[in-house]
Amino acid sequence: MDPLSVLRDFTIRGELDKVAQVGNEVRFGSDYAFPCSIETAYRSKQGNLYTLQTLVFFIKNYSLKHAEYIQSARGNRLPAVTLPDRKPLFEYLTGKIDSTDQIEFHLPQNPNVLDASRIETTLLGDETQRNNSNNYYNDATVAAVADDGKGGDDFENLDYMSMIRAVEKPLKDREALLECKNSDFYSVLVSSTRREEERQRIESHQRKDGLVAKNRLMGSDERGLGYGGDEGFEATPKPKMLQLKGGKIGEGVPIILVPSAFQTLLTIYNVKEFLEDGVYIPTDVKVKSMNGVRPECVTVQKKFSRDRDQVVKAYEVRDKPSALKPEDWDRVVAVFVLGKEWQFKDWPFKDHVEIFNKIIGFFMRFEDDSVESAKIVKQWNVKIISISKNKRHQDRAAALEVWDRLEEFVRSRSHS
Repeated sequence: MDPLSVLRDFTIRGELDKVAQVGNEVRFGSDYAFPCSIETAYRSKQGNLYTLQTLVFFIKNYSLKHAEYIQSARGNRLPAVTLPDRKPLFEYLTGKIDSTDQIEFHLPQNPNVLDASRIETTLLGDETQRNNSNNYYNDATVAAVADDGKGGDDFENLDYMSMIRAVEKPLKDREALLECKNSDFYSVLVSSTRREEERQRIESHQRKDGLVAKNRLMGSDERGLGYGGDEGFEATPKPKMLQLKGGKIGEGVPIILVPSAFQTLLTIYNVKEFLEDGVYIPTDVKVKSMNGVRPECVTVQKKFSRDRDQVVKAYEVRDKPSALKPEDWDRVVAVFVLGKEWQFKDWPFKDHVEIFNKIIGFFMRFEDDSVESAKIVKQWNVKIISISKNKRHQDRAAALEVWDRLEEFVRSRSHS
């Protein structure tokens, strides 16, 4: 008998307790023994033949819920019977139905016509043939034809392809191929991430160098900073110091100072997204995304404007005033204040009046913060910029207000 019929017979008789796995064999009492991995004639709706070991585990654990059965099968490293096959397979094994379309018997199933001495599953003593499932089908076919008395003529009518498929053992299915056991792709992720970070770093330097060069060569009339009006055209224009009321703006890229303390809303970590894209991102979020790397200097440019013909201008953003050289202070045009006196310690100015006469000040706060948070700032000549804690679509208007105030301040100083 084939393994599927034997299992069905023992199930109907209620003798599943006599079915046990011993080593690599499934033994049905002292009557039959089959290799655990031998394929039965029951084909899954997914296309593969269920092994005897899979069916034995299924019928003995049918009382479990399907989800629990799947977990138990995985724990025993066994393929599980799929949910669509569960009911028809159980009804067949328990004798409720006599057959199903999923069963594909390719060999004679009448045990009376088989030569029991030549079938390796009939006797436990035939150890050599019992361990070879291929010989089981071949010898059974030969014995069935010979004992049937029809001689060798029936060999011409045999379906050899079906006989081959009956003993095939699929090495891998599509799910096994996707598992990629013993393969680690973490190194691929790390290397690709490093290449992307290097690419962004190179692009950032190239963009910064290009903006610096463009800013130095750009005509003053287009920017509102100008080099003078009646000096005529020069093949290589030389930038001049602009005389301002109470000071001057030095040549080079203008500087914006931000606090180095984390308790302020705008820092060197998130200033680029706010001024360039009009989106506020909390500092702690940006620090995590940058893996804690603190930039020394950030170059920002105005990418959006109410004026379509606005010329893009670059600014340097720094958070360490102590690192500025004396000539660098001539390029400082704006500062975001923290609201603390100690922020201006060691600055080359005598008081707040002089600071905010030469440099425009901004103070960023959430619109629902208490008035006390801006109590000191209101005593200074500083513009308060309020943003919402949750409505990020309003950030763009706040960033535009900063740009408008800054450009107006620079123009007023350059024309004074």
